[in-house]
Amino acid sequence: MINDTGQYNEKHNLITPTGYERLITELRYLAEVERPRLVDEVHQAALQGDRSENAEYIYGKKRLREIDKRMGFLKRRLDAAKVIDPARQSGERVLFGAKVELEDDAEAVKTWQIVGEDEADPSRQTISWKSPVGRAVLGRLAGDAVTIETPKGTRNMVILSITWTTAP
Repeated sequence: MINDTGQYNEKHNLITPTGYERLITELRYLAEVERPRLVDEVHQAALQGDRSENAEYIYGKKRLREIDKRMGFLKRRLDAAKVIDPARQSGERVLFGAKVELEDDAEAVKTWQIVGEDEADPSRQTISWKSPVGRAVLGRLAGDAVTIETPKGTRNMVILSITWTTAP
């Protein structure tokens, strides 16, 4: 799954324990609360008669398909998940779960935690290990210069520090 230079198998859905629990919580909510409630609403709408012009019935069926699709997606993501606890990671190289402080050419400093695709949220300073920045820094050391290809163009950055903490 991983080697000592921070290379990960692309087939795995790397995720922190917190991210894994979020996916499980969402799946349970959809399966145990949202879907049963909606099934009841669709049933009640169907009892009103003509289904071809029954907006509640048509919308309810559409929403049920969306929920089923999301539940299938969540199940696939959880089946492929490889949970990695950042609190158990350590070392001098950037690995999944690390917090990385980066400085760009304009001397702006940003700190990012490298997390799974399903839990990345730039507003919380978390980015995916598959993102351009995540890919550029994995396996690197503090002091390394990295070139990052982003949708906005090439950026040169220096890794100022690598720290280990708990999941976001």
